[in-house]
Amino acid sequence: MNGLIMVAQLLLGLSILVILHELGHFLAARAFGIKVEKFYLFFDAWGVKLFSLKRGGVEYGIGWLPLGGYVKIAGMIDESMDKEQMALPPQPWEFRSKPAWQRLIVMLAGIFVNIIVGIFIFWMLTFKFGETFIPNSAVKNGINPGSIGKEIGLKQGDHIIAVNGKKVIRFDELTSSKVLLDNTNLTVVRDGKTLDIKVPDNLLNKVADLGLEEFISRVPLLSTTVDTVIAGRSAFKVGMKKGDRIVAVNGVPVKFDADVRRELKKEKSKKLIVEAYRGNEKLNFEVNTDSLGTIGMGFNPNEIKFETVNYGFFEALPIGANQAWITFTDNGKGIWKVLTGKIKANKAFAGPVALAQKVYGGVWIWSHFWASTALISIALAFMNLLPIPALDGGHVVFLIVEMIKGKPVSDKFLEGAQMVGFVLLLSLMVFVLGNDIFKAFIQ
Repeated sequence: MNGLIMVAQLLLGLSILVILHELGHFLAARAFGIKVEKFYLFFDAWGVKLFSLKRGGVEYGIGWLPLGGYVKIAGMIDESMDKEQMALPPQPWEFRSKPAWQRLIVMLAGIFVNIIVGIFIFWMLTFKFGETFIPNSAVKNGINPGSIGKEIGLKQGDHIIAVNGKKVIRFDELTSSKVLLDNTNLTVVRDGKTLDIKVPDNLLNKVADLGLEEFISRVPLLSTTVDTVIAGRSAFKVGMKKGDRIVAVNGVPVKFDADVRRELKKEKSKKLIVEAYRGNEKLNFEVNTDSLGTIGMGFNPNEIKFETVNYGFFEALPIGANQAWITFTDNGKGIWKVLTGKIKANKAFAGPVALAQKVYGGVWIWSHFWASTALISIALAFMNLLPIPALDGGHVVFLIVEMIKGKPVSDKFLEGAQMVGFVLLLSLMVFVLGNDIFKAFIQ
């Protein structure tokens, strides 16, 4: 069921974004009197389509290949590679007959729409829900680093007070990909002493494999004071109570909740001794762990203090725009790290399986769905802006060259570049899909 929910969210999110992106091209073309012949969600490769109808001289349809969508603009060297049409004399309603500045707007319109959609979604989410966060100053017990965080020198209970010299206000600043994308220096307070820890440029390679949680957990450390005991479970049966403070598991001293969970999981489906204090009285509980390494008790989540900042309708706009900008620049930093060899391409590019799993997830929560869709919308805008033939950015480069030179790039050159672009994109698609399927298979 989780798998179906992930696929459904991915298809719905991408369908919305593809339709809106192509609608940007469509409306801009029509505004300048350019004929649009087709408007398709997904590709009707080899002429195979799931649905189509004609209205106002435009064929609207849904293709069978869910790898995007397109609008076929008359007189433009595009996905259709319609050489017969291009061999005829230019018509006044064709793309190629219009001034370069109009054609440039048509090509940028899809990217512009994706950016506006991302900003709008972030804006509405901020207006409706505000911003809820954990103040870094309220994190009493410090961070819980995973295996990757420990590898670079972080320790359990560290307090990270600054990133690149800038004071950390919100705890989630430490658990964002931004920390991994920048050349980051962490200012850490440990046992009353301040030290600096450098985040290596290539750390994202390991994070791509193990997950961001293995860098720094999104949840700060809690104390070992028991808050809940579930009736009928092992902890309840042996008499554990709310307020008991656990100090050791099977003789191993524990300081934080994460320590307790770690030691319990070591002894799945086994008996073990939990040492605890109830006031000044020391108690030993002989408990049975289940197959997940749990005993039916939990710690106090209220130790984590949240703050919520609410915004008015117009106040939320710059917050949403800033979130979109951060997402856009993070995409740029990620691509730059790939180009400079600091991140491997198979770690940086996610296919549909990874998007469904890591971005949308297996639970349908509308606020999360829209936030994820906004992130992908900004990512699509950035990817389409890349100067690769067959992408909008490739067309933009050729149009800018035309505007500078005062004459268009030759059709033969454009056709060749378009073909090279198709080959590059197809190769990247095969690479990403293959890597995606392989990861899903071994998991």
